[in-house]
Amino acid sequence: MATLAKDVSGDVAAPVDPFDMSRAELYRDDTWHEPFRQLRAEAPVHKVEHSDFGPYWSLSTYKPIVEVESLPDLYSSEANGFTISRIANDEVRMPMFIGRDRPIHTAQRRTVAPAFTPSEMVRLSQDIRQRSGEILDGLPWNNGFDWVERVSIELTTQMLAILFDFPWHDRAKLTMWSDWMGDIEIAKNEDLRQQRLEKIYECGAYFQKIWAAKAQSAPTPDLISMMIHSDAMSHMDHNEFMGNLILLIVGGNDTTRNTMSGLVYALDKFPQERAKLEADTALIPNAVSEIIRWQTPLAHMARTALRDTELAGQHIAEGDKLVMWYISANRDESVFGPNADDYQVDRPNARRHLAFGHGIHRCVGARLAELQVSILLEEMAKRRMRVNVTGAPERVPACFVHGYKHLPVEIERY
Repeated sequence: MATLAKDVSGDVAAPVDPFDMSRAELYRDDTWHEPFRQLRAEAPVHKVEHSDFGPYWSLSTYKPIVEVESLPDLYSSEANGFTISRIANDEVRMPMFIGRDRPIHTAQRRTVAPAFTPSEMVRLSQDIRQRSGEILDGLPWNNGFDWVERVSIELTTQMLAILFDFPWHDRAKLTMWSDWMGDIEIAKNEDLRQQRLEKIYECGAYFQKIWAAKAQSAPTPDLISMMIHSDAMSHMDHNEFMGNLILLIVGGNDTTRNTMSGLVYALDKFPQERAKLEADTALIPNAVSEIIRWQTPLAHMARTALRDTELAGQHIAEGDKLVMWYISANRDESVFGPNADDYQVDRPNARRHLAFGHGIHRCVGARLAELQVSILLEEMAKRRMRVNVTGAPERVPACFVHGYKHLPVEIERY
């Protein structure tokens, strides 16, 4: 499967595996579909010997990913990072509960979980609806604008500010920090890696002030207060506090933002599905599950084998990294049928998607993400708002965050 590439001097460089799905250009150019289709058919558990991130096993179908996620004591999130990016020896460690194994993972996750219970969703829904309506009412009709900037970023940034009880006037900092922290491609460039470290310290200093203020106050229903007033997280050192902040900022921002952008892109790309949704708003809950499947805003997560084992007939050695490509498993024809590449608002099993992960590391904020996208669709329907894409999207050039930098659109009434 591998071919040899030449570097700029003409010398033979490291082999290039055409099935190395970590290459950023595959996602920038939206050309990941065919190689993943081939991998699912021919090599669902495939060893990539050479990549910019080092060797790894590529898992592209549904069943092996569920198996790995179901065995957290065999496949570790903590041993060598939970993304494809390797942890450099000189890198500052910032532990976060998604990258911890049991029992620490269980205790820390339990601390923040109350922010995402059904009762909290009811409490937050009125505010989400009001803010969504205000943003939609501020959009220009029959005039071009960038959906990512005007809607997706603003809605998700506002939500993050509320979850953290973050100063409203500074909320744009959350988006900026999230973009720096969620970009694993930065690890390939030393200058950018140092700049990211500066942004992380800037973020940490800001939140340290919030932490100090809340430590002297009674508990409130925001994430910082929940951490402070919990047994599992109140004694975190600064680096672990920062790690969990990064997790919650990136997890709450990039994922919902790119689902909201993918939503209007998919509805424009599949007009017959848009017509179904415009005719029947009862389809909205299923349409939300389907866009999370179709978009898959985080393309992968990774695990490390803690001992020799076998997976789908392949020998996995202790210490091997396994990359679980949710983006491919969510197009697995054996699960979602031959039309898995299509966006289908009434797909019967849309909720079986793996975009939130599976098992003990399943996304703690899944309900909130679904709620935000559902309310956005409901408020668009109230206004009979149809979003037409007017140009090619500019996509994020990365194999982790799967999303959009810009999406030019116009809105009209239907």
